[in-house]
Amino acid sequence: MPVSYLRSLAGRNRTLTGNRHLAFVLSAIAGAINAGGFLVVGQFTSHMSGILSLMAEDVAIGAIGLLMAGVASMFFFIAGAASSAVMINWARKRHLEAEYAMPLIAEAILLLFFALLGGNITSVEWLFVPVTVMLLCFIMGLQNAMITKLSRAEIRTTHVTGMITDIGIELGKALYWNSNRHPDQHVHADIAKLKNLSMLVSLFFAGGVAGALGFRHIGFTFTLPLALALVFVTLVPVLDDLRSTLSRRQ
Repeated sequence: MPVSYLRSLAGRNRTLTGNRHLAFVLSAIAGAINAGGFLVVGQFTSHMSGILSLMAEDVAIGAIGLLMAGVASMFFFIAGAASSAVMINWARKRHLEAEYAMPLIAEAILLLFFALLGGNITSVEWLFVPVTVMLLCFIMGLQNAMITKLSRAEIRTTHVTGMITDIGIELGKALYWNSNRHPDQHVHADIAKLKNLSMLVSLFFAGGVAGALGFRHIGFTFTLPLALALVFVTLVPVLDDLRSTLSRRQ
């Protein structure tokens, strides 16, 4: 695999192809984390709409403990997104090649931490469930903010509601009967966008299947290949920055 291609995935200089291919990788990873997390703790960790709805129900029935758990989940998702923005802006100010790679490196480290930690605290249920939920929510916020900033809010990878909505919009355009005789007033579907969205949703689903099977049969160590995939994606821009730093010191 060419170094230039790997640099285009998570490097500072962005292309439409690089954005799209990185989104494919992250969508599959997000699907795996979501499905695996649900299998482990019974909660999706990127679905803030669902968490907010559950919080409203908790208020209605007076379940204060569950309400606080929802607040904590949302807080850690926001904290992950904020951390991603801080890292990207810090790297951008210093003109680092790993501007967008830094949040992914942090995600890889946290996934490695989860793999090592999970097997050691499963017996302590009162600690295991909240720590797992908060960690995974933080990871999802971290990833979603990174791809949002990178694509200028055109791509999301940790949840599919918006993507499926956009698929429906493009299908509606494709099915629309252009009876107007003026071609400049015709409605046209963006086929490239439709294909891209369909691929993202499909990869999220495929990642979810892999995550569910992986966590069921392998356990927490299933997050190791996910972390390694992120390291592989970010390796070239990180090495570029290390090389630049060493050359300046010589």
